[in-house]
Amino acid sequence: MNMKLTGHLRRGGSLLCLVLALILTGCAGKSPLDPKDPVSLTVWHYYNGSQQAAFDALVEEFNDSVGRERGIYVQGYSQGSVSDLESAVRDAIGGKVGAEAMPDIFSSYADTAYEVEQAGALADLSAYLGGEELEQYVDSYIEEGRIASDGTLRIFPTAKSTEIMMLNKTDWDAFSDATGASLDALVTIEGVVETAKAYYEWTDGLTPGVPGDGKAFYGRDAMANYFIIGMQQQGVELFRVEGGEMTLNVPEDALRRLWENYYVPMVKGYFGAYGSFRSDDVKTGEILAYTGSTASAMYFPDQVELDSGAYPIDYLVLPAPILDGGQNYAVQQGAGMVVSKSDERHEYAAVEFLKWFTQTENNLRFGCVSGYLPVRKDAGSVQELDKVIEEQGLTVAPKTYDCLTAVFERMGETSLYTNKSFRNGSAARKVLEYHLADQAAADRAAVAAAAARGEALEDAAAPYVSDAAFESWYTGFCEALRAACGR
Repeated sequence: MNMKLTGHLRRGGSLLCLVLALILTGCAGKSPLDPKDPVSLTVWHYYNGSQQAAFDALVEEFNDSVGRERGIYVQGYSQGSVSDLESAVRDAIGGKVGAEAMPDIFSSYADTAYEVEQAGALADLSAYLGGEELEQYVDSYIEEGRIASDGTLRIFPTAKSTEIMMLNKTDWDAFSDATGASLDALVTIEGVVETAKAYYEWTDGLTPGVPGDGKAFYGRDAMANYFIIGMQQQGVELFRVEGGEMTLNVPEDALRRLWENYYVPMVKGYFGAYGSFRSDDVKTGEILAYTGSTASAMYFPDQVELDSGAYPIDYLVLPAPILDGGQNYAVQQGAGMVVSKSDERHEYAAVEFLKWFTQTENNLRFGCVSGYLPVRKDAGSVQELDKVIEEQGLTVAPKTYDCLTAVFERMGETSLYTNKSFRNGSAARKVLEYHLADQAAADRAAVAAAAARGEALEDAAAPYVSDAAFESWYTGFCEALRAACGR
C-alpha cells in the first residue's frame, strides 16, 4: 500500500504515453458509441460550493469537446453531504418508494462501494481499462479499488487526500515568543501533547484571578484515521483483510498509547473538540491547530472571531504528526467514482469520461480548487502543478496551493495507507469515530465541572486517567468493535 509519487513526465512524453495507451489498451477495438446517438450519463456526487463549480465546469468542457465527438453527454448532480449521497444510493438500490433511479456514476468511499458491490450493482471497470492505462495511476489507488471478490476493479480513483496539520501562526507566534515553544515539537504526537499542556498552562496563567481557565491547543478531525494510522505507525494493522476475511488486531499496549495521546489530553483540556469541524474551533479561538484532510485547507479561517471582536490570523501548513519512533504512515483517503452495472454503451461511456476527468491537466485543475490530490503518477509534483496553473492562468487560493505543495514535497518520505474493504466495514469505522471521542467529551465536561468547583485539575482528572479507567474503556471498545464487525 506504499505510495511513492514520481516526478512528472515531460510534456512530449506524456502525449506519447497517452497515444500509446489509446493504441494498446485492452479496450481497443470498435467503440460502442455513436455521436449521432449520444449516451446520456448521470453523475451523483457530494461536491458543494467551489468544488461543485469546478466539477461542473469540467463536465461542461467535456460535453463540448470529447463528449460531443464521441457521443457522451454527462450531467452532474450534488446530493448534498456524503451521508446524503450514501442514503440516496441505498434507497435507489433497495427500490425505496420515491427513490430516484440509480445514477450511471456516483462518488463513493470504499466501504460504501463494497456494500453496493455485494449487492451486484457495480460494473467491472477492468473490462474497459488496459494494463498500460492502469499503470498511469498511483498503484495504491488502483489497489484500493479492487474490492470485488475476484480482485477486479470497481472503484475508479478520481481525487484523493491525506492529512496535514494546520496552525494559527499568529497566536502561535505570541505563545512561542513568550514560552520558547518550538515547531519542531509538533512533528510527533507526543510533542503535540506536551506543547498543548504548555499552552494550556500559559493561557491559564494569563488570568491569574481565574484559575483553571486554560485553553486547548489542538484537535483533530476523523478519529477513525487516528486509530487506523496510529496502529499502523506502531506496526499493527488494525483490520487485516486476506482472502476476503478480516482479522481484527487490538493489542492492549498499542491502544493504550493511542488512548494516552488523545483521551488523556482531551480530559485535561489540552485538546478540544467543540464545533462540527476543528477548523470551526480555530475560527472561534477555541484551539490553535488541528489535524485534518488536505481538502479542509480551504476552510481554515482568515480570522478569529470572539465575542469581543475579530482579528486576522496567518497560517502554517505542517505535516500531520506521527507517534514518536513510529513508521511514517499517513492516511490515504478520498472517494472515487463507481459505475453502475448496466449495458456496454453506458459503462464504456462512463469510463471514457472518468479517464478524461483524471487526465493530469484536468485532475490538477480540479485539485487546485478542491484541495484534492491528483491520481496519476505523472501529476503528483510541484512542477506539474505550477505548469498547469501557469498554462491555464488559474487563480489558486494560497492555503490550497501551500497544502498541495507541502504534500507533494514530502510524499517521497511518506507511505500512504488505507485498509482493505470488508463486510461491516462502515459499522466498524463508526466505532472508531465515536467510541473514544464521545467518552472523552463527556468525561472532560465532568472534569471541567469539578475544576469549576475549585478542585485542582490533576485531582479532578485522576479518576478518568487511571489504569482502571483505561482497562474499562479498552474492554468496552473491543466489545463494541467486535460487535460492529459481526464477531
